[in-house]
Amino acid sequence: MNAFDQSVATCVRGRFDDYVATRRHIHRNPEPSRFEHETSRYILARLSAAAVPARLMEGGTGVVADLAVGNAAETGPVIALRADIDALRLQDQKSCEYRSTRDGICHACGHDCHTTMVLEGLLSTVRVLAEGATPPRPFRLRAIFQPAEETGEGAVSMVRQGAMAGVSAILGLHVEPELPCGTVGIRYGALTANLDEVQITITGRGGHSARPHYTDDPVAAAVQLLSAYYTLLPRAVDSRSPSVFTAGKIAGGTLCNVIPDRVEILGTLRNVDHVIRATLQRRMREIAAGVSQATGATIDLQFLCPLDAVINDRAVTESLHDAAKFVVGEAGVRILDWPSLGAEDFGGFLTEAPGAMLRLGCARPGGEKWPQLHAPTFDIDEQALLIGSQILLLAAARVAQRISPAS
Repeated sequence: MNAFDQSVATCVRGRFDDYVATRRHIHRNPEPSRFEHETSRYILARLSAAAVPARLMEGGTGVVADLAVGNAAETGPVIALRADIDALRLQDQKSCEYRSTRDGICHACGHDCHTTMVLEGLLSTVRVLAEGATPPRPFRLRAIFQPAEETGEGAVSMVRQGAMAGVSAILGLHVEPELPCGTVGIRYGALTANLDEVQITITGRGGHSARPHYTDDPVAAAVQLLSAYYTLLPRAVDSRSPSVFTAGKIAGGTLCNVIPDRVEILGTLRNVDHVIRATLQRRMREIAAGVSQATGATIDLQFLCPLDAVINDRAVTESLHDAAKFVVGEAGVRILDWPSLGAEDFGGFLTEAPGAMLRLGCARPGGEKWPQLHAPTFDIDEQALLIGSQILLLAAARVAQRISPAS
């Protein structure tokens, strides 16, 4: 612990009401992916009022801000903090006074919390610097308020617009209702999965259900294809590396006695290794070709909207781990043994610089079952806002110290 750490921690802990007010304002006024205009203007206005240089990104969604932390910070590394800002198209079913005011839209994935932790974290740092505190090594703190995480396109868009220019490392977090407030989950290596949306269109001659021999029966082809995928894909790769293909939608036909001429299957392919990803895609194409040959149906297989796995950099993760121990103590840090097969577009930033994410416990301690992410009643223990903000700020200072002057 150094004086800067203590100053940051003390400042953040003393601003609970500010954090709660910001979070609840954003929570009441959610906006879905690519429509985060009011949210972006709100962030920009708050930063401008504190004289923090910031710019609005194209289309009026997304904000990037830079704060010099310490003297001669312009010569130091740039450490980025990422916050996603979009909400879900989901009806808020909570009864609290800060529930969503917008029909069919709510913050059920905690992005209001992520935004608050980074925004108020920057404003806390401004106060600390005004009081004369200086970090062990000057650096520039870049806040990336990213739109469209839920649609998987926001990170790549922000990178294209220069949000990662000059960045030496990037940090992020996600609230986790499976962990109680006061604990965090740290994962070295793969945290989330590669994701490909799978779209399969099967076409062929339809006809009367009494005369299938006159048809190509796309329904039978769909059954054979899914059965083969579920049986053969797990045997195509090393079972010690997590991977899964799941079909979430099958659509075809309108009547019980008519074989349709088209069946559509939608699903996802998830894994944590790029070689395994390529192997599974190749095997899926080969199996589709075999089923097509056997049934006579035409099978069009497409992999859409790819997201890369979040692979936590070891050195950056060590800084997060160290900061987390300072904030919640050794007992509050849980090392995650397995990656999640969920997806997160933070990996889009990791193509530009090393980085790491952590899981932030947000369930109120006490044993009651807490609403899950994407549930219409999702909420957090708001003490988690202070914990997450401290960890991000202190980890950024630690990463800056570890980076060589030439970086």
